[in-house]
Amino acid sequence: MTITLAQTTTLLATVVFMHGVSALVWATLAMVARIAPRASLTMAAANACAAVALTLMARRGAWPDAWTHWPADVLNLASFALLGAAVPGILTSRLPWRPAAAVVVALSLVMLALPDGGDMRWQTRIVSGAGAVLVLVAGVVAWRHLQGLHGRRTPAPLALPLFLIALLLALSCASSFVAPGHGHDPRSTEPINLALLWLALLMTLLQNATLAFLVMMRLIRRIERLLERDPLTDALNRGAFDQALAQAHAGWRRGRGYALVMIDMDRFKQLNDTLGHAAGDAALRWMVNEVRPCLREVDRFGRLGGEEFCVLLPDTDIAGAALVAERMRALVNATPLRWLEQDWPLSASLGIAEAEPGDASASAVLARADAAMYRAKHQGRNVVQA
Repeated sequence: MTITLAQTTTLLATVVFMHGVSALVWATLAMVARIAPRASLTMAAANACAAVALTLMARRGAWPDAWTHWPADVLNLASFALLGAAVPGILTSRLPWRPAAAVVVALSLVMLALPDGGDMRWQTRIVSGAGAVLVLVAGVVAWRHLQGLHGRRTPAPLALPLFLIALLLALSCASSFVAPGHGHDPRSTEPINLALLWLALLMTLLQNATLAFLVMMRLIRRIERLLERDPLTDALNRGAFDQALAQAHAGWRRGRGYALVMIDMDRFKQLNDTLGHAAGDAALRWMVNEVRPCLREVDRFGRLGGEEFCVLLPDTDIAGAALVAERMRALVNATPLRWLEQDWPLSASLGIAEAEPGDASASAVLARADAAMYRAKHQGRNVVQA
C-alpha cells in the first residue's frame, strides 16, 4: 500500500486539531465552569504543548532547526509531564508540579547537550521513554486512589487507559531502534510514521477521555458527599448512618461483630440560651473535631439529630468500645470552648452497646446504646455507661 504525503499531512493536522480543541475545552472547564480549575488548566496546557510541538515538528526543514528541534522535543516532554501532574490534581486536589517541572528541566538540558543532526534517536528515546514513565506513574496513582476510595466497588479500571498510553509511548521509544530516522519528520510517508501518527491520535483521545471521566467521577463523589453529610459538622447524616448501620448488622449475621457509642453533649440547651445558637453550632463542630482522632478508617461517625451523635465501630466488642468512648470523653472534657473572649466548659455523656444474639435489627443495638447514654446523663453527666 502506497502512503502519500497528503495522508500523513491530513492525519498530522487531525492530531494537532484534536489537541487544540481539547485545550480549549479544558480551559473552558477551568475558567468558566470552575470544575477542578487547577487540574483542568494543567490539562489545557498539556494539550497546547502537544499541539505546538507537533506543529513545530511538521515545519522541520522549512523553518530554522533552532525553532523546530529542541523546542519541539521540550514541549512534547512537557505535555506528558503536565498530563502526569493533572491526574493526581484531579483525584486529590494536590497538583505535584514541582517533580514534573524538575523532570522537564533536567531532560531538556540533556537533550540540549545532544548533537543536532539527522539522527534523532536519542531525542525520541528521551521524550517517549520519559513520557511513558510519567504517564505510568500517574496511572499507578490513579489506580491506587480509586481502589482505596471505593473498595470492592472500585472504578479503578478507569485508570487502565493511562497504562495503555504508557505502553504506546514505550512502543514509540522502541521503534527508534527499528527506524532511527522516524522522529525527524512527522510528515514522512514511511509506514512506521503513519502508524505512529495513528498512535498519537489514539493517545490524544485516550488521555482526554480518561481525564474527563476522572473529573466526572470527582463531581459525582462531591454530590454523593453532599447528600450523605451533615452540613454543619461534616459527620454522616441520619440516612447515611442508618445505611452504614444496616450494613454492619448484615455483617454481624455473618460473624462480624460491631459496637456503638452514643454521644450527647451535656448542658447543650444552657449553652445555646447563654451564648446563642452560633456558639452552639461552634461547640458541635469543635466536639466533632476533637473526637475524630479516635476513629479508624473503617469507623462511621454520624449525627442523629441536635447534639446527639453515634459512632459505629466494626469488629469491636464492648470492651474495645469502652476504651474508645473513654478517650472521646476525655478529649471533649479537656479543653473549654472559647467564644467571644469567654471559656465555656464542655463535656459529653456516652453510652455504649454491642450487637448481641437475639438482636433482630440494628435498631435494638441503637436503643441499648441510647439507653446507656441516658443512664450516663442521670449519673451526673461526663461519664461513659454500658
